Amino acid sequence: MPGSSPGMTIGRDAADVTTPDVTTPDGNRVLVWQWGRHGGAPRFAALLTEGLRAIPGTEVALSLSSRAELLRGPSPPHCDLLVDTYGSVLGFLVRLLLAPLAVRGLVRRVRELRPGLAICAQPGPLDLLMAAALRRLHVPFVVVVHDAETHPGDGMPFQMMLQGMLCRRAGAVVALTAHVADRLRALGLAGSPNRPLLLSRHPPVTFDQPPPAPLAHGGPVRLLSFGRLLPYKGLDLLAETLRHLGPRADVEVRVVGNGPETPALAALRALPGVTVEKRWVPEAEVGALLGWADALILTHTEASQSGVAAAALAAGRRVVATRVGGLTEQLQDEPLAILCPPDADSLAGALRDLIAAPASPDRRVDAGAAWRDMAVGLLSWAKAAVG
Repeated sequence: MPGSSPGMTIGRDAADVTTPDVTTPDGNRVLVWQWGRHGGAPRFAALLTEGLRAIPGTEVALSLSSRAELLRGPSPPHCDLLVDTYGSVLGFLVRLLLAPLAVRGLVRRVRELRPGLAICAQPGPLDLLMAAALRRLHVPFVVVVHDAETHPGDGMPFQMMLQGMLCRRAGAVVALTAHVADRLRALGLAGSPNRPLLLSRHPPVTFDQPPPAPLAHGGPVRLLSFGRLLPYKGLDLLAETLRHLGPRADVEVRVVGNGPETPALAALRALPGVTVEKRWVPEAEVGALLGWADALILTHTEASQSGVAAAALAAGRRVVATRVGGLTEQLQDEPLAILCPPDADSLAGALRDLIAAPASPDRRVDAGAAWRDMAVGLLSWAKAAVG
């Protein structure tokens, strides 16, 4: 991640979190899988795969869902193992009923790739099928956990139960913030001699098109709140913050994302200069949406870390965020980030300062190098942990 030391880091209270030897292993065959259909998880897997492929002597295969939106974009990643997942709850149940057949098929297809190590880039509902196939092939695997617990209004039934079962079958677990690492230890899912825990960082997330420079449009300062419109995103706090900020001709605000209709959204729609777009943003549009903005607002009331923040930083956008959960450690060393307490007065004050001096520091992010650094550290540590 930009603004932090490369590779893996040790967080607070991390006596049972090891620092890897970042010596690049030779002759590795690695399988990275992530079977989500939408959102940032498939892109995280693809970027991690790119980082691993940049390590000399390392052969990497990527497994994605055949329904992954990322594969329908303008520059889809090379995928070595497409897996048909599901498009509905009924489809998920059918896949579970056919699990024995699915595992046999996976064993055959994974054996052809001959991995010596597998990495789950972010857990999903069907990952126990891959875990079963890897166990039959005696291939160890590690899991990168983004959230130790579901956020209010987020997730699907049994999601955390399935994630816990996956972690208990893994040889090791990776967390992207100390906030998540602490919860994984508390839940007994990682941090023991039998299941070591590594603390990593979320690298910057790039999209296909290079964004324009902030403020290049020459109009009012553009502020964007983007992501799932769920309670933990603090949309009521955002509405209160914008009321404190007051109507301004030099500011334009967009709130974009998918989620249920709530009083907070109604309050935001009623504010002058604020546009609410309650919709799913396709993968191919995310880069353009970030390019529209001059700065992002994250009014979370809790957070593990933020993929939206990682994408904003990669696009050279400033980020105003609440000092909660894993956001603090993710953004505290970032020159483009402004962290403040989760209250409307503090957030409005930070926005006033940003509007008064909206130009971003000259910051050139080498996202590829950040992913390579993460990949080198993760692979070296994983080989030592499960080898």
